[in-house]
Formats: sequence, C-alpha cells, structure tokens
Amino acid sequence: MRYFLFIILCSVSVSASAQWWQKPINSINNVFKKHERFPLLAGLKDNSVSKLPTAKIAKLKITSNIIERAPYMLYMEEMSVMKTAQHNMRFRVYNAASYNFSDLAQMYLKQNRLSEAKWYLLQSLQISRQQNDDRHTITNLIGLATVKAGYGDYTQAMQDLDEARTLAASRGLVMDVTAINKQVRYLQDNKSNPKAEIRYAETDDTDQKKVIK
Repeated sequence: MRYFLFIILCSVSVSASAQWWQKPINSINNVFKKHERFPLLAGLKDNSVSKLPTAKIAKLKITSNIIERAPYMLYMEEMSVMKTAQHNMRFRVYNAASYNFSDLAQMYLKQNRLSEAKWYLLQSLQISRQQNDDRHTITNLIGLATVKAGYGDYTQAMQDLDEARTLAASRGLVMDVTAINKQVRYLQDNKSNPKAEIRYAETDDTDQKKVIK
C-alpha cells in the first residue's frame, strides 16, 4: 500500500511539472505572430487662446461734462474757508492764513467776482512777502495779473508778471519761469480782446487794506 501511494504521487508531480516547457515556446510564438494594426489616431487640434477670434470693441467718444456747483454749496465752502482764515489770523498762524486767502481768491475768480478776488490776493501777497514764502508770492502775483487782465488793465498785469518772473529767476524756479512766460504770451495775444462782461471797478494797489481778523 505504501508503494502504491508513492507511485501515484510521483505520477501527479511529473504530469504537473511537464507543463513548464510549453510557456517559453508560447511566448516566443506570440512575439513573431502577425498582430492586427489599428488605424492611426487623428491629429490633435490646437485649441489655445491665441487661435480664438479677437473681440472687436466699439470705439465710443466720451465727452466730459462739467457739473457746476450749486450756489448753496459755493456759499458753504466759502464760509468754511473764511472761518478757517479767521481762526488762523486770530492765533497768528499767518502762513496758513495766507493760503486761505488765496483759496478764497480762487473761488471768487471762478465766479467772476474780481473785486473780492483781488482784495484777498493782496492780503495773501502781503503775508507771503512778510513770511518770505517766495513760491506763494509768485503764485499770488500770477493771480493778480489774471484779475487785472479781467479788468482789461493789461499794463499792470504785465508788471505783476514781470515781478513774478524776476523773483522766480532769482530763486532758480525754472518751471515757474516757463509758466509765467506762457501767461505773458497769452496776455499779449488777448490784449485787444478784453472781456467786457467781467469788468469791475478797479481798486488802487497802493492802498494798504487791513487784513481781516
């Protein structure tokens, strides 16, 4: 019985191991076998952003509209600057008050209130000279020239511009000299066309008016 079992086990092991030589032969045959060739893949399409059509934006002409301030807003702004100027004069902050007077003058100049603009420019000019604020003095002289040109007094306007140009040249303010030269040429070109609608009674520049306190 023992020998019989031994013979059966040996036959089973030999039959199982006899399959090993078939695997390498099958693999070699698969290598040389004529496989089916599939069709080539279609070429890739370039879908990048550069290939997209460019959008055409219509050109619109934008016109600038100037919105004028309401009289009430101008009055409130004027009172605010006036109150600040009075405060600075009261506490002897003269340099700041000089700029407040210039702001008031510019407000009146835009409203064609030339008499008031001229008075405040004179106050600002007096303080700026006392404080040795040359840049502000030049600005005030240019403003006075604009006011006097509005009166039609081009002679005194040219005198103020000449004084401003001399002061700017002595301080090496090249940009100011260039701006003044443009203003001089503008006055020369418009000397024969004074604006009659903004003429006011002219005051004497030599009068020393009191500064508001």
